[in-house]
Amino acid sequence: MIKHLVVAAAFAAVAVPAQAVTVTQWNFNSVPSDASSSTGSLVASVGSGVASLVGGTTATFASGNASGGSTDPDTSTNDSGWNLTAWAAQGAGDKSRGARFDTGTTGFDSVVVSWDQRHSNTSSRYAQFQYSTDGIAFHDFGTAFAADPGDVWYNGRSVDLSSVAGVADNASFAFRIVAAFAPGESGYVASTPGSSYGTAGTWRFDMVTISAAPMAPVPEPETCAMLLAGLAALGVVARRRAA
Repeated sequence: MIKHLVVAAAFAAVAVPAQAVTVTQWNFNSVPSDASSSTGSLVASVGSGVASLVGGTTATFASGNASGGSTDPDTSTNDSGWNLTAWAAQGAGDKSRGARFDTGTTGFDSVVVSWDQRHSNTSSRYAQFQYSTDGIAFHDFGTAFAADPGDVWYNGRSVDLSSVAGVADNASFAFRIVAAFAPGESGYVASTPGSSYGTAGTWRFDMVTISAAPMAPVPEPETCAMLLAGLAALGVVARRRAA
């Protein structure tokens, strides 16, 4: 009985399931607070990473509370969202414009990305999530997220990348969210039915978050040797008792 408890405790100490933590997050709020949602920050609020524009979009900061609000717990006038515009012309640039986020996953696995997103009435209804394992080539993941109608926040959009090879423990991991043509069509569809797609439409991002589980450390050779020696000693004791 004692042997079994010791062995179980030894292996439990070597491999304990890790809980997911926030690796990187952008809330786009000014630090320190300046009580203005029109002046935010692209510096990650948790961890480190780089947020950048893709394909010619431009951006300002705007309220994270408007139109029902994002999930940002800061509901003061300092709550900012990253507001993108200058989209591709109708029928051009499918999946070529949007926002990009570079943040390594070194030491982490079971990666999940989540974010809040507001579509204006005339912005592209479809937003495609793409990931990269080398910071160069990007690949679609899943189907595009759809907004219907616009002028509201779609909070808690999420993708689970835990099954995608190369995402875990990767210093070059990056992802982007880009405007996509309507499925099966050769052009964009406006978020709100009855509206016309326009290049001046806006997407607003908030609470862009990368969550993951710390990878279990690989036991050092000395630790493995001590564990094996302990198990061997228990075996000797057991044989003596049985003799």
